[in-house]
Amino acid sequence: MKKIITTPNAPAPIGPYNQAVLSNGTLYISGQIPLDPTTMELVEGDLNKETIQVMENLKSILLAANMDFENVVKSSIFLSDMNNFTEVNKVYGAYFNEDTAPARETVEVANLPKFVRIEISMIAVV
Repeated sequence: MKKIITTPNAPAPIGPYNQAVLSNGTLYISGQIPLDPTTMELVEGDLNKETIQVMENLKSILLAANMDFENVVKSSIFLSDMNNFTEVNKVYGAYFNEDTAPARETVEVANLPKFVRIEISMIAVV
């Protein structure tokens, strides 16, 4: 059985998908880009702010499922330029306790939705 998780505190989907799906105690969060959920406009020009927006979007979805970053077991980070890894990693790391941080991969990709520089998806468990 699956339950669709949605919140107005994260961007509405821009395609045929949901913000997250909860199934058998596992939450699958769709990739989040730096969209401001109130305006649906991109946060651009400052990678630090872009990454914070992505993480805040993910946080809002976790909260809508009665979870937080401690529930996250897997993250996938997609970057348009691996040279941005250090800056993104610094912001990302601030949201986790290093001792209990989730598994993760970070990959460089040719393009991302709306040609943003960063997208992050997560899997969390109850």
